[in-house]
Amino acid sequence: MVEKDIFFTTEGLEKIESEIEYLKTVRRKEVAERIKVALGYGDLSENSEYDEAKNEQAQVEERIAKLEAMARNAKIIDEKQLNKEEVNVGSIVKIKDLSDGEVEEYSIVGSAEADPLEGKISNESPVGSKLIGLKVGDQVEIEIPDGFVKYEVLEISF
Repeated sequence: MVEKDIFFTTEGLEKIESEIEYLKTVRRKEVAERIKVALGYGDLSENSEYDEAKNEQAQVEERIAKLEAMARNAKIIDEKQLNKEEVNVGSIVKIKDLSDGEVEEYSIVGSAEADPLEGKISNESPVGSKLIGLKVGDQVEIEIPDGFVKYEVLEISF
C-alpha cells in the first residue's frame, strides 16, 4: 500500500505527536490495569469487564498505529515557501458567498487536521480543493450537497 503525504501545520503535527505520547504513556497503562483487575474476576469466558478492556486495548493500539503512520507521512507546510498571492494549504482565506453576501473565513489544512466547526477545512474537501490556487478577486463555483455555491476570494493570509 502506497501511503500519501499528509499535510500538517507545525501545530497540527505537534498535536498528533502529543496524542501519540499520551496514548503510549497514559492510556496503555490505564488499559493494562483494567485488564489486570478484570483477570482477577475469574472465568474469562463470562467476564465482560475483561472483554471490554481487551477491546479498548485494541482500539488504543489501532489509534497509535494510525497516528504513527500519519506522523511518518507528515509533510510540514512551510509558509516561507508558499506563494502568498494564492490560496495554499496553510492559508487563511476570507471568501464571500455571492448569493447572499455572507463572508466566511477558513484555514486550509491537510485532511488530518480538518475541523469544520473550528473553520479548518481540508485541502481535499470540495470547497478546499476548489479554493487552492485562487487569488484575491477570483470567483469560483463549487458543487456542494445542496447544489452549487459561488464564492469570491476577498483576502488571503497566513
